[in-house]
Amino acid sequence: MDRVGIHADISYEAFAVPSFWTPMRHTPQVALLIETSRGYGRDVALGVARFARLHGPWSFHLTPGDFEQSFPSSQYWKGDGVFARLVSEEIADQLLAAGLPTIALDKSEEQLKPTSPLTQFSDLRVDSVAAARLAAEHLLERRYRHYAFVGTPGKVWSDHRQQTFGEVIRQAGFEAQVFEPVSTELAGLWEREISRLTDWVASLPKPVGIMACNDEHGLHVLDACRRAGVRVPEQVAVIGVDNDSLLCELCSPTLSSVVLNGVEGGYQAAAHLDAMMRKGGNDPREIVVNALRVEARQSTDLLGVDNRQVAAALALIKRSRGRDISADSVAEHAELNRRELDAMFRDSVGRSVSAEIQRIRLEHARRLLEETDHPIPAIAEAAGYSSASYMIQVFRRELDTTPSKYRSRVRSLSIAGVERST
Repeated sequence: MDRVGIHADISYEAFAVPSFWTPMRHTPQVALLIETSRGYGRDVALGVARFARLHGPWSFHLTPGDFEQSFPSSQYWKGDGVFARLVSEEIADQLLAAGLPTIALDKSEEQLKPTSPLTQFSDLRVDSVAAARLAAEHLLERRYRHYAFVGTPGKVWSDHRQQTFGEVIRQAGFEAQVFEPVSTELAGLWEREISRLTDWVASLPKPVGIMACNDEHGLHVLDACRRAGVRVPEQVAVIGVDNDSLLCELCSPTLSSVVLNGVEGGYQAAAHLDAMMRKGGNDPREIVVNALRVEARQSTDLLGVDNRQVAAALALIKRSRGRDISADSVAEHAELNRRELDAMFRDSVGRSVSAEIQRIRLEHARRLLEETDHPIPAIAEAAGYSSASYMIQVFRRELDTTPSKYRSRVRSLSIAGVERST
């Protein structure tokens, strides 16, 4: 039985229309066959909606927002373009038969082969290498002695995250163990895997940092930790990918996750689909969704540091976000002289007190640039820099860019930001 779709006309005629825009003869009919029940899918859909709000109107066909999507019946839907995750041969064949301009999400290795007919569709994909690197570096910063990965074998995005995570961990002098589901067919049926996952988590040497390929798998790992009676994050730290706020907050403890720029990815994909619909055909391109940073929550909110004085000093630096604090004031708080505390920091953390303050300060400045429209001087002050010019120097030295360029490159598109671009 065919699923019944939901249609939504989005029209914002109060907004100015760019001078280069040429009206189409009718409202484009666009199918969104993506998992809007997940945070990443919702972000992509939001980016698409923002483009339609500014350059539309578009009429959207939505199916129930899980991974099991279905192509709308041609009896009642005359489409112009499609966003789709190609989860089955059936839906891939339907899209090929329809011949509409299409943006596919995260094609598989098979679908990416030059011999595949699906290469005619554009590919919107997450930079899984960068996401895994951020997750690995986040866990390494917490000084855990052991590392592991939980993923979905056979999924190109999961396999890339597993490979990169293992490489970064090996470069740091460690090895990452990998959880192997009974079979790839059972990989998504975690009610059948939870006992094995629980035994695996219990068997890992502790303390251990685990990367899950996405937030849903992170939730399963935390559930396994509870069943195994191991403490999070004291014995096991867990980090996911997608930063699905609902899933991350439903976890207990709350789940740390890699933030993806899905909104901007959806916006750029919509712009490309719009161009293809005007030309009347497919123009295959790869559109990359950037991995921005780690949103740290309770599941990794502890450094694997045995020295209590260092742990207390690190907690103070974190609470301050690098503002109104110095290495001398931290040493005073720890009731140590500066040289003693620096020696302890280098032994436990691998860097000096000042370097840790600078790292936290830079992290806070990056987040403010990504999530707010505050001017650069205001962000410099909020992040604890003595001046905007000094913050610019730090960004150039540490990130090889300026704060303004960083914001324009990676920030999610806020409504205000989109409106200013018209």
